[in-house]
Amino acid sequence: MVWRDEVCDCDRQAVLALVAATGFFNADEEQIAIELVDEALTHGSASGYEFIFADVPDRPGELLGYSCFGPIDNRPGAFDLYWIAVSPDHQRQGMGRQLIDESERRIHAACGTEIFIDTSGRAQYRPTRNFYERMGYQVHEVITDFYAPGDDKVVYRKAL
Repeated sequence: MVWRDEVCDCDRQAVLALVAATGFFNADEEQIAIELVDEALTHGSASGYEFIFADVPDRPGELLGYSCFGPIDNRPGAFDLYWIAVSPDHQRQGMGRQLIDESERRIHAACGTEIFIDTSGRAQYRPTRNFYERMGYQVHEVITDFYAPGDDKVVYRKAL
């Protein structure tokens, strides 16, 4: 595995393939993941989106996982972790923990003091929520029927 934080054109397809392979995201959500890559490609650090890519060595354009995070406007020290995704073939092997740890390290280095993560309240996301809780995140807020009827938004927070 090779860590990388520079965004390149090949990341559009690699991110799409990865998020689609997880089976968790619909087409609109997949498009949002690509839009964040496009923003970073177009505007660089001014986009407000930072990425960490876990590349497969010697296989350009193939990702083991990635995360995307950025500062929250008008809340000094606060960051959102927008995306974290791990290839299904590499889940439950510590890759998610490594991505969270590295994201937190970089956020802390950027004077971040707290991180927020939004996720779905659907049963399918129970393992994801369990993972965030194991990483030290606590439920900060639940907004009922946010994404759709019966699909709550669960907001996690962790102080650094």
